[in-house]
Amino acid sequence: MNEATRHSEDLDQDVVRRVQLGDKSAFDLLVIKYQHKIVHLVNRYVKDPSEAQDVAQDTFIKAYKALGDFRGESAFYTWLYRIAINTAKNYLLSRSRRHTDYEVEMQDAEQIENAPQLKDIETPEDQLMNDQIIHVIRQAIEKLPEEMRIAITLREFEGMSYEEIAEAMDCPIGTVRSRIFRAREAIDEKLNPLLG
Repeated sequence: MNEATRHSEDLDQDVVRRVQLGDKSAFDLLVIKYQHKIVHLVNRYVKDPSEAQDVAQDTFIKAYKALGDFRGESAFYTWLYRIAINTAKNYLLSRSRRHTDYEVEMQDAEQIENAPQLKDIETPEDQLMNDQIIHVIRQAIEKLPEEMRIAITLREFEGMSYEEIAEAMDCPIGTVRSRIFRAREAIDEKLNPLLG
C-alpha cells in the first residue's frame, strides 16, 4: 500500500470515529469524497441515471446506519463498495430485472481501445478489427455469470486488488482469483477466432 492510500484510509478512519462519537455532520465528508465513485459503480448495474443516483443515496444511508458496527477491519472504501454492490443487486432483484442488460460503459471500451497492443492503428481495416475486438469483449463480459462479471469489472476497470475484491465480494481471495481467471478465459475464448 502506498503512502497516499494509507494516509487516505487513516483520514477515513478518523472521520468514521468522529461520526461514531456523535459528530453526524462528519459523515458528509465521506459522502463528498466517495459519491462520484459510488455512482460510477452503481451505474454498471443500474442504467437509468436518476435510479442510479437513488441507489447510490441508499448506499450512503445504509452505510450511515451501519457505521456503528464498522470496526475498521477493512478500509472504509472497501466496506462502502460492498454495501453499494449489495444495494444495487437488491434494487435489481426488487425490480425483477436480470443482470443480463449489463454493459461495459463507453469509458471502459475506450480504455480497451487505447490498450498498448491496439495502438498505431491506421488503416480502415485495422480500425474495423479494433471495433470488432471491443464489441466481442463487451459481449463476452455481458454474458459472464454475475459473480465472474463483478470480479473482472472490479479488477480490470476499477483497479481494485484481489484483497479488496475479496472483501467487497465477501469471499475468499482464492475464489476471486478463480473467478477472474475463468472470466479472462471466457473472454479469450471469444477473442481467439477473431484474432486467428
